[in-house]
Amino acid sequence: MNRNYKLRASIVLLGAFHVFILLAGFLAPYGYATQDRDMAFAPPTRVHFVDAHGSFHARPFVYGVKNNVSDSSYEEDPPNAYPLRLLVSGAPYKIAGLFSARLHLVGVSAPARLFLLGTDAYGRDQFSRFLYGGQLSLLAGMIAAALSVGIGGIVGSLAGFYGGWIDNALMRGSDLFFALPWLYLLFAVRSALPLHVPEWQVFLLLVSVIGLIGWSRPARLIRGIVLSARERNFVRAARGFGASDAYLLRRHILPQTYGVAFTQLALLIPQYILAEVTLSFLGLGIGEPVPSWGSLLATLQHYDVLSSYWWMFLPAVLLVPLFFAYHTAADALQERYESVSL
Repeated sequence: MNRNYKLRASIVLLGAFHVFILLAGFLAPYGYATQDRDMAFAPPTRVHFVDAHGSFHARPFVYGVKNNVSDSSYEEDPPNAYPLRLLVSGAPYKIAGLFSARLHLVGVSAPARLFLLGTDAYGRDQFSRFLYGGQLSLLAGMIAAALSVGIGGIVGSLAGFYGGWIDNALMRGSDLFFALPWLYLLFAVRSALPLHVPEWQVFLLLVSVIGLIGWSRPARLIRGIVLSARERNFVRAARGFGASDAYLLRRHILPQTYGVAFTQLALLIPQYILAEVTLSFLGLGIGEPVPSWGSLLATLQHYDVLSSYWWMFLPAVLLVPLFFAYHTAADALQERYESVSL
């Protein structure tokens, strides 16, 4: 596949995914904390175009659902059909955390429900929680990756440009961070904190620990680029004309590291998203009722859920194309960087 096509396709897919997550409040049929205890572990709602009599409907609809309490099963109630409605008023949400709104893209009239990914043990809509949870998980991954690449860029540039004892000291420091087991370190830091910590502090803890430990690999890669760039003829010529170190770095050397930096971002963001998912899955992330992708999957630790409710795996399945798009973008960026550097 052509690398430019791969890059464009992955960027389009990533852009669409991130826009959906950004518009979670508008796209989600329900609030992330809205419970319906009568619909615990309800399967995904089937959207129909053809009714029970074989008649086609241009407007999609859902049937009402009957809950069989005796065996905790659900079945459709064909006589009761409810069309999907666009731009409906529903649970309130915040736009950019500032403005309140109640308009949702799609919904159905009560008593029908629209559970596109089913519900959890509390009857909360998994699709709505997936969208809201993506805001936290994606933000954690992007901030942590930017922190790692930023620190790695500074350390790698200084080490490669000045060399000598500065290079040795910084690279020995990177060896230490490279060897640190971030998971066990986070266990230790979290155990030293009070049991009940505000959610924003837990979020900052996750981002800080993941981002501060992961800078060593970008630093080594950027150091190699800077070591090569500082010996090129045009850099030597600029130095001979009296250019300062800051000018050389800003104008001639750092631009050559941008390809590696963007490639590392594309690789580290899904890696750090997965780290946040893992930590939340283990109970070290953001607590309930605030959702994250890890907390959505945490219920799979129970065997009865694992064996009986297949739709609880769907949030994990939806993460596969996201990770694939990030890695495809990283691969295309690497190919593009190598072709330019030849």
